[in-house]
Amino acid sequence: MADSSEIGVSAEGTGRRLSVCVLASGSRGNATYISDGRTAILIDAGLSGVEIQRRMACKGLDSNNLDAILVSHEHADHIHGVGVLSRRFGLTVYINDGTRQASGKALGKLPEVVPFSCGHAFAIGSLDIHPFSISHDAEDPAGFTISGNGAKVGVATDLGIASGVVKTHLKACDILILEANHDPQMLIDGPYPWPLKQRIRGRSGHLSNDAAALLLESLQHDRLAHVILAHLSEENNTPEKARRVMMTALNGASVKLHVASQAEGSRVLTLG
Repeated sequence: MADSSEIGVSAEGTGRRLSVCVLASGSRGNATYISDGRTAILIDAGLSGVEIQRRMACKGLDSNNLDAILVSHEHADHIHGVGVLSRRFGLTVYINDGTRQASGKALGKLPEVVPFSCGHAFAIGSLDIHPFSISHDAEDPAGFTISGNGAKVGVATDLGIASGVVKTHLKACDILILEANHDPQMLIDGPYPWPLKQRIRGRSGHLSNDAAALLLESLQHDRLAHVILAHLSEENNTPEKARRVMMTALNGASVKLHVASQAEGSRVLTLG
């Protein structure tokens, strides 16, 4: 699929397109916007409601057009704004039972909840959602593929290993949002206490640049148009290091590589 480049407000409701924007990515908050022009969702809402609305407006996206929030797991950097946004805009929250229970009182009273199970596809409006299990230190964490208008987006962050299940679900994506959390040597040499370093490096922690590159190598195909690197550690990684490792993995392929930051997220990408 061809890249129709960076789109502002015109990304919504224009023809048969699929638009993606990482609003924030990192340990201080995560949120991703996806729309096919008919249905618009957030995957996670880990910033305050006000901040998510501000970031959407800065990118030409209208919070009033949102239909739902899809929750990956219960960590605060993924659910902080879920409750307030769902109540403010009357949004349905799609969340699996384990994640909802583990969230405790953090979500507050939600106007409408639809449970899902990893491995079982469902629809949110005109978008097809396929949740899959990932390896992370949460109750029942999920990655997702989202399909609409003939395009497919894969979202896999907060995972310690790239399992066979992850690779299977992320095949044939047009846009991939992949975790590239840390440079292994920076993590070892960095200021974190040893137990935290072990947690990050472990099977239920976060993908290193090198592990993400191996995953990307296995997922390349002719239609892959964009790769967004996400959840970069501000202490144990740099955009330059992550980009360099991924460019080696891409080996000259005509894929556009982006790095989503904590402060700015990514541009709006539109396939159509």
